[in-house]
Amino acid sequence: MNIIFVAPPAAGKGTQSNLLVEKYGLAHISTGDLLREESNSGSELGNKLKVELTTGKLISDEIVINLLKNRLMKDDIKNGFILDGYPRSLEQARLLEGILDELNMKIDHVLYLDMDKELAMHRALGRLTCPKCGKGYNKYEEVMKPKVDGKCDDCHVDLECRSDDNEETFNTRFDTYINNTQPLLDYYKERELLTVIDNSGTPEETFNKIKEVII
Repeated sequence: MNIIFVAPPAAGKGTQSNLLVEKYGLAHISTGDLLREESNSGSELGNKLKVELTTGKLISDEIVINLLKNRLMKDDIKNGFILDGYPRSLEQARLLEGILDELNMKIDHVLYLDMDKELAMHRALGRLTCPKCGKGYNKYEEVMKPKVDGKCDDCHVDLECRSDDNEETFNTRFDTYINNTQPLLDYYKERELLTVIDNSGTPEETFNKIKEVII
């Protein structure tokens, strides 16, 4: 099965992606990770990307879609994939359709993790991440708290919070995301691919709702 995850900031998209990877052996594809990997590869494109990422320039859709196409041709997607962070616009959705047609693939589900803004902010301001293994925690959510305050359960190193996890920045990011994403949701709704998942409960409750949709 091939899945697109769409979710506002702090909706737990990473957590749900990891659960799907563990249960179904899907490949988790993040365009952000693809760009970072290429920028560290030493290639001509990678060196160009490193400069653009450092200066905050927007990366062209052409570069992103080519990296994504190469990723979709790798062997580990035989069980399917999760697209995390792409597409974010109608133009990107159409570019994605083009490469999927070339590769004889299709999207089976577009899952939108719907969440109340206040709850999303609460979760965002409590986010903690292990700098070593990348595991996520939340100091305000009981089921997401680390066993030892401020320490990763597995690596036992100090957890970090994102520098941009503050109320003002979150409000801007959330509102911008919602406004820009609605046309994309409408696009996939018309194609009968979109399912809205109520994401107000625990990660386990959300995952159970996702399983009911994709099985």
